[in-house]
Amino acid sequence: MTNPPTPKISTCTLPSQALHSSGATPMRAVYLALVFCFASAIPSYAQTFTTLASFNSTNGSAPGQVLIQGLDGDFYGTAEYGGANGGGTIFKITATGKLTTIYSFCSQLNCADGKFPLGSLLLANDGNLYGTTNQGGAMNYGTVFKFARGALTTLYSFCSQTNCSDGYFPDAGLLQAMNGSFYGTTSGGGTVGFGTIFEITHSGKLTTRYNFCFELTCGQFPQQPLIQGTNGNFYGMTPLGGPYGWGIVFGMSPKGGVTSLYNFVNASDGGNPRSGLVQASNGDFYGTAFTGANGSCYGGCGTVFEITSAGQFTTLHTFCVQSNCADGANPYAGLVLATDGNLYGTTVAGGANGIACFGGCGSLFEITPTGQLTTLYSFCAQANCADGSSPYAGVLQATNGALYGTTYFGGASNECAGGCGTVFSLSVGLRPFVQPVSTSGKVGAKVILLGNNLTSTRSVSFNGRSATFIVVSDTEITTTVPTGATSGKLQVVTASGTLKSNVSFRVLP
Repeated sequence: MTNPPTPKISTCTLPSQALHSSGATPMRAVYLALVFCFASAIPSYAQTFTTLASFNSTNGSAPGQVLIQGLDGDFYGTAEYGGANGGGTIFKITATGKLTTIYSFCSQLNCADGKFPLGSLLLANDGNLYGTTNQGGAMNYGTVFKFARGALTTLYSFCSQTNCSDGYFPDAGLLQAMNGSFYGTTSGGGTVGFGTIFEITHSGKLTTRYNFCFELTCGQFPQQPLIQGTNGNFYGMTPLGGPYGWGIVFGMSPKGGVTSLYNFVNASDGGNPRSGLVQASNGDFYGTAFTGANGSCYGGCGTVFEITSAGQFTTLHTFCVQSNCADGANPYAGLVLATDGNLYGTTVAGGANGIACFGGCGSLFEITPTGQLTTLYSFCAQANCADGSSPYAGVLQATNGALYGTTYFGGASNECAGGCGTVFSLSVGLRPFVQPVSTSGKVGAKVILLGNNLTSTRSVSFNGRSATFIVVSDTEITTTVPTGATSGKLQVVTASGTLKSNVSFRVLP
């Protein structure tokens, strides 16, 4: 493919009547689905949407993963396809829209370095990036990799064990647990072929912690990342399996025992969840189901739900209940808990611009923990969908307070059918904060804090207990968990004001 003109940054400020969105067409690897919805909506306050960059295949295409914020304050992500070798890329983008490809997969013979990264990157507590590829590696069944100082190291190639008992085709990114190891899932393989949960060390030693199975109590083919709850247990979902076949919510103890917490029925509760969970300060988990609940879309339009660690399930919102699916439909990605206490997410189709995209082009929404949903933006609001369409990934709240995300299609380039995708930002008026890279640690542990305008930092404290610190840069501080610290919010005092952490830090015994 030839290189198109350099994408330009376009900005559109929403008036009081902003756009909504709904409908869905997930076109990632294994699952293809069609939905038939479209929409419009009204936000409760003004916000500014900006298209930061467009992909053009040469620099990657189809970014379908949540961005992360790096030590330098820039944002990092993966594009599923494109790049120098067609196997996808790792990219970084500044807050002003400068997009740089920092690695093209399949650069090694027979794609030994992996190809097709489907999961998000992870910034670990050593300051390096870690992730997975769905295919490639020594056996062509996917990899776990480390990216540090511009170089990629393959830590593990899946299907290295007899009959692929170690799993294959990891669709999701990694979680760094309280013990320092990384945890993830594979969508296939294992002892019975329905996927695995694995643990892997920094040095690449992999241990299978759980094999998904055929029994009705089991979930199957996990595509989603895990989270670790404040109680130390792991939580996740599968898109299939369970007694009704529509997926489950599960919990796993650190020793590997898995319990099914909820079985989706694909009725008022939704079904076929494709995302991970997020835990709020009340201890409950929030997530999305891709299908179910409303028959206005093929297979149902999906839901937002809340579930306790004991399995008590509540549907907070059923999509496509408004006229023409104005509230959105078919959320593929998970939610982010922002500093205002509300949840933000995306739908892959529907919205005010249903004519531009069959079934709609997708939306970005806000929902309160009690279920009040507001559609903030409908994609494909600009000519030729220059602002992007079909966001398969959720959004990141950066430490400057703004939201950042990607769309799978659309953008300024015509090098891909339907567009190669975009990176966007949405300002909703949330204040800056600081973010710890690791959210738990023992007294004496090193903690990296991300933020902005940190050069003038005067003090750092853990739930009120003062800590020593080093200002590494305007966007990074290193500190140490002080003696006597207790679990709670972190606070950074600078010359211009006080910044609090977006999450509580847990001091481990």
